[in-house]
Amino acid sequence: MVSQVPPPVLTPVVLVLGDEELLVARAIADAAAQARAADPAAEVREVETGAMLVGELAELLSPSLFGGVRVVVLRAAQDAKKDVTAVLLDYAKSPDPDVTLVVAHAGGAKNKALADSLTKAGASVVPAAKLTKHRDRVDFVTGEVRRLGGRCAPDAAEALIEAVGNDLRELAAACNQLMADTGGRIDQATVARYYRGKAEVSGFAVADAAVAGDVPAALEALRWARHSGVDPVPIADALADGVRTVARVASAGRGNAYQLASTLGMPAWKIEKAQRQARGWTPDALVLAMRAAADCNAAVKGGEEDRDYALERTIVAFAQAKQAGGGR
Repeated sequence: MVSQVPPPVLTPVVLVLGDEELLVARAIADAAAQARAADPAAEVREVETGAMLVGELAELLSPSLFGGVRVVVLRAAQDAKKDVTAVLLDYAKSPDPDVTLVVAHAGGAKNKALADSLTKAGASVVPAAKLTKHRDRVDFVTGEVRRLGGRCAPDAAEALIEAVGNDLRELAAACNQLMADTGGRIDQATVARYYRGKAEVSGFAVADAAVAGDVPAALEALRWARHSGVDPVPIADALADGVRTVARVASAGRGNAYQLASTLGMPAWKIEKAQRQARGWTPDALVLAMRAAADCNAAVKGGEEDRDYALERTIVAFAQAKQAGGGR
């Protein structure tokens, strides 16, 4: 006897809280996918809540004469009128088992009582607020790549954000493209290779790998930067800035990045990054690396004949300094 797999249980009420359109769209798509897994013929209806009358809402939520699963999506629920809000809250107490109600609320103070009451009534809450912190965007990129089946280091995510910008749709598209082209492992060199038109990404990719003491990765990033036409001067500047930033953050001692931001005059995300990079560096090693960076700047800007060799020499000098200081 063949056992039958029970159909998936629908989530009766989903509260999508926030106004980041990509996250809102994904939450709605996930609810629709869940409903169609239970019933391939499931109907999805989307309406603007602000223009809705009580009778229309009651009709959407009432049991169907013909049965079947439905998904009702209420957009901009913060604009709901008082009588519509009352019907929604009453419905949430005893929802129809064949209906998934998705309430998209932008968050904030407007009609906050609706969101709070739905949460208390047991609605499944999906956060969809805009990502305003750099660390959250880094987490989004690494999580997006992981969702697609790959791996992305935080420093590579930072490089991608510098190249593409903060728009989540563009970042998601970039992650998807990189996954399709690379097979799943995304590092700084990968980002520099695919976004080599961005001089700042290539320069910082070299510096980050050099400060980490990863000579092969730094040399590979350097080759891609030079191949794409990046001048040695911004790369030398990035090397100097990288080790100088680590030295400043390390000398400030341990502390919360957001508390140190005003003292050091740096954004918190840059301090967090430097705190990670500072592991393994001693004060003496940082002094040696800063001297190497200064020599590199003099060589590159002073017109040394082989400026590429000056950059390569500095990358090796960083690694030797860190190793001499006991770092790895």
